[in-house]
Amino acid sequence: MEKLQYISQGVTKAEQELNIKKALDNGVQWVQVRWKNASQEELTILCEKSMKLCSEYNALCIINDHVQVAKDIDADGVHLGLKDTAVEKARQILGENKIIGGTANTFSDVLQRMAESCDYIGLGPLRFTSTKEQLSPILGFEGYEEIIRDLREKSIEIPKIFAIGGVLLEDTERLQQTGIYGVAVSGLITSLPSLVSAFRTALYQDSMTLQNR
Repeated sequence: MEKLQYISQGVTKAEQELNIKKALDNGVQWVQVRWKNASQEELTILCEKSMKLCSEYNALCIINDHVQVAKDIDADGVHLGLKDTAVEKARQILGENKIIGGTANTFSDVLQRMAESCDYIGLGPLRFTSTKEQLSPILGFEGYEEIIRDLREKSIEIPKIFAIGGVLLEDTERLQQTGIYGVAVSGLITSLPSLVSAFRTALYQDSMTLQNR
């Protein structure tokens, strides 16, 4: 599974499309289409366009929240918040072969997502971010370390956890040292899409370094 996920940003459909295209041009291999304030019609059009773009770049395309839209356009999967569609229902709609990710903020959330058989967990926020409204309590590095430590103490295999929420390039090494699998980035890649290559290099280099220790 790819270690870097780009979460799309933009107020209009044109902005969203442009930002997704820039991220793909710079090497992103996994896009999560997230457009909270769009009409259903506009969102569907954006998702269709995004799916075509991602296919051209051999990149994954998942849809935030909207399970039926993901099914209708045959997206690669969906990401679900804790208050969104239940994972079990999403799995029934999408089938066994699609990616289903789930948001988490606490140790109990992580256990819940594992019990629901999510393919990956978006755990955060690392720090304050203006990208998301109604931000959950900030974890900081210490929060991630504590959650991973609790999993290890209970001899629970660490799932694929992505850090999210204000993640910076220089955070990747420390995050992966804790046992975090990858990162999901929105605002920073939107404003500086050229950082995609540096993020991917850092994530995969850090991962190899940790394996070789």
